[in-house]
Amino acid sequence: MCRYVRSTGYYPVYQNTAVTYFPLGEMKFDKLMQEMEAAKQYIYLEYFIIEEGHMWGKMLDVLVRKAAEGVDIRVLYDGTLEFTRLPKGYTQMLAELGIHAKVFSKVTPIVSTHYNYRDHRKIAVIDGHTAFTGGVNISDEYINWTHPYGHWKDTAVMLKGEAAQSFALMFLQMWNLDQKQEHLELPEIPQTNVTSTGFVMPYGESPLDDHKIGKRIYIDILNRAQNYVYIMTPYLIIDAEMENTLKYAAKRGIDVTMILPGIPDNPAAHSLARTHYKTLLDSGVKILEYTPGFVHAKVMVADDQEAVVGTINFDYRSLYHHFECATYLNRVDAISEIKKDFLETATKCQTWNHEMLRADKWYIKAMGRLLKVIAPLM
Repeated sequence: MCRYVRSTGYYPVYQNTAVTYFPLGEMKFDKLMQEMEAAKQYIYLEYFIIEEGHMWGKMLDVLVRKAAEGVDIRVLYDGTLEFTRLPKGYTQMLAELGIHAKVFSKVTPIVSTHYNYRDHRKIAVIDGHTAFTGGVNISDEYINWTHPYGHWKDTAVMLKGEAAQSFALMFLQMWNLDQKQEHLELPEIPQTNVTSTGFVMPYGESPLDDHKIGKRIYIDILNRAQNYVYIMTPYLIIDAEMENTLKYAAKRGIDVTMILPGIPDNPAAHSLARTHYKTLLDSGVKILEYTPGFVHAKVMVADDQEAVVGTINFDYRSLYHHFECATYLNRVDAISEIKKDFLETATKCQTWNHEMLRADKWYIKAMGRLLKVIAPLM
């Protein structure tokens, strides 16, 4: 699988990288703040969502101060934010504070399919030796400062060591997309003295090629699993290939357990997810819903040996339409923490069965059937 990713996406496998897993967004936020405070050369931030509030306010204080110290600060965010969360011209405001900022693919009032290609990635890189990714955007609900959908369950990882370089390069590739003249080069690679167990492979997903690396890795793990595959995802809107892979793994005796939200942020996506429940339950897939609130984590862990933590949902947008990223982990110590977090989260969930599905509200069933026609756009 790693040879395939190397040959198609040119993403290398690293050793000498320490991995820290964060089972909650607020834990990732606290550590990110510490790492940004220690930055000497640069801070790169690429996020799907940045929203003014407590979280961004605290980060902005640090970024402005570090920029005044001469640290190169660059912020890249998706163009849909200017319609939903940030005022138009926000990049200019940041520039006045000493922060280089760009909008990825600004949305203008014209009909075009390329507006499906959103930058859904969440990347933070500090000085080339430390990188973060996972589901956590920069908005207060992600750190449970606000609670629009109950308790927000999210996850992230921090990489310290050689593998952080891949995230620095991914950021710069996106930053340089619209550069017509001078391209920003990868800064000098820092010397790291990290020793750790296992292997780490950061990778990106692009809608502009036919490889669909994110989907391929999920399917590959499911097909190779010997004992269990545990999955956390906020959305379950999948094609026949992915559904059949989940079913096949369960039918051959693998414990396939999925945790989804109990309080959805999107009723339409929630109703579509439930259209998959029956066939998955029939095949032996276990489906749990997180009763305290919303699961936004994108996690897969299998056989105590390998795991994925990133931004890639089990839906059409992540698997086909968006720019995404994730980290594949193999035999690193943090895998035991990922499994532990999954099992602890499962104790706060409701396990679905056929009786519950039959008793589900009629309008959720009707909405799911109607939306099935346009599922690839959801």
